Amino acid sequence: MAGAILTLNCGSSSIKFALFKKVDLPKRIAYGKIEGLETAPHFQAFDGFGGLLSEKRWQASTHETFFRTLLSWVEEHLGEDYLLAAGHRIVHGGEDFFAPCVLTEGVLERLKELERLAPLHQPHNLAAVDAVTHLRPGLRQIGCFDTAFHRTMAPTVRRYGLPQDQERAGIHRYGFHGLSYEYIAGRLKELAPQYANNRILVAHLGNGASLCAIHKGCSVDTTMGFSTLDGLLMGTRPGSTDPGILLYLLRQGMDVSTLEDMLYYRSGLLGVSGISSDMRVLLESQKARAADAVDLFVFRVAREAAALIMTMGGIDGVVFTAGIGEKSAEIRQRICAKLSWLGVSLDADANAKNFFEINDSASQIKTWVVPTDEELVIARHAFSLLS
Repeated sequence: MAGAILTLNCGSSSIKFALFKKVDLPKRIAYGKIEGLETAPHFQAFDGFGGLLSEKRWQASTHETFFRTLLSWVEEHLGEDYLLAAGHRIVHGGEDFFAPCVLTEGVLERLKELERLAPLHQPHNLAAVDAVTHLRPGLRQIGCFDTAFHRTMAPTVRRYGLPQDQERAGIHRYGFHGLSYEYIAGRLKELAPQYANNRILVAHLGNGASLCAIHKGCSVDTTMGFSTLDGLLMGTRPGSTDPGILLYLLRQGMDVSTLEDMLYYRSGLLGVSGISSDMRVLLESQKARAADAVDLFVFRVAREAAALIMTMGGIDGVVFTAGIGEKSAEIRQRICAKLSWLGVSLDADANAKNFFEINDSASQIKTWVVPTDEELVIARHAFSLLS
C-alpha cells in the first residue's frame, strides 16, 4: 500500500482538487473540480491523462455534501492505497507563516485571525480545512501559503508610505500567487538551468493576474500588494487604483459592501468592456469596449513590467504562465511588442504554437511559456513534511 496526498484549492464558487501518489517523485493520478457551488453544483474527476472518471450534479447542496462526495470518491479510487494527508492552498500566511506547516488547532486559530486581511479568500480556504476535519478527523492537513514566496522582498519593496503604527499593524505589501511563482522558479532550473539564477520576470496572467521579479530564484518584487486587488488589470479586479477614487465613492454615499463588490467582482476586463471577464471572448469581439479592455490589460502589464525590471536592475528572461499567459499567443505578442525597447523579439511561429521558447534568434531577452502547477508544489511540500 502507498500513501497519497489530496490537494485542495477552495474558493467561493469552486473546489479544485488533485490526487498525488509518490514512488520517487509525486505523480498526479487524478484531478478535478466541483463548480457552481452556489448555483448548480457539478463534480467532475479525471485521470492523470484527462479522461473522465466520475461525474455528479446536484440541484443544490451543502459544503459538507461536496466534501463527503469528494473524500468518498478519493478513497474508493485509491483502492488498497490510502489517503496520507490533505494539502491546502491558503491565500494569506501573514507575518508568521512563511513555510508549509501542519494545520493544528492552534495554527488554524491564528490563520482565522488573518481573514481580515483576505476577507474574500481566506474564509473559503479555511472552511475546506474545517469540512475535512469534521468528515475525517484523523486525517493530517497541510497548509501552503500564497504569500510565503515573497518573504524575500526587501523592506523598502514591502513598505507603504503610511504611518509606522499602520505598518506595525500588518499593513504592507505581501504579494500573492506565490505557489505558482515557486513552481516556475523550480521548473526553470530544469528547463533552462543556465538562466535559473538570472533576472527573470514571470507573468502569471489569468483571471487573477500579477507579475513577479525573480532573481537567483527568489522574489524581489511583485505587483500584488496588501491585497489581491493591487497591480495589473484582472478579470474582474481593477488593479492599482488611486485611493482618492475610493474615498470619493465613499463620500458620495457608496457603502463598503457595495464598494468591495465593485472592486472584486465588477471591475477589470468585465467592468471596462461591459461584456465579459474572459480574454477569449474579448479578443473575438468586434465591439470597441472589448478592444479598450484588452488594450488596457496589455498596457498595464507592460508598464508594471518596467517597474519590476528596475527593481532587478535589468532583465534576462520573461516567462508567461497561467491561463492567458499559457494560451493566448496574441496577448503575449502584444505585451512583448511594448517591451521591444528591451530587445524582446518573438518568433511568430513558435509563439503561435505555444512552444517553450518563443523568442527569435535576434532577441536579447529569452522568452518562455511555462505551464504552472500549484497543486504539484502543494503535494511536494506535504510529502516532504510527512516523510
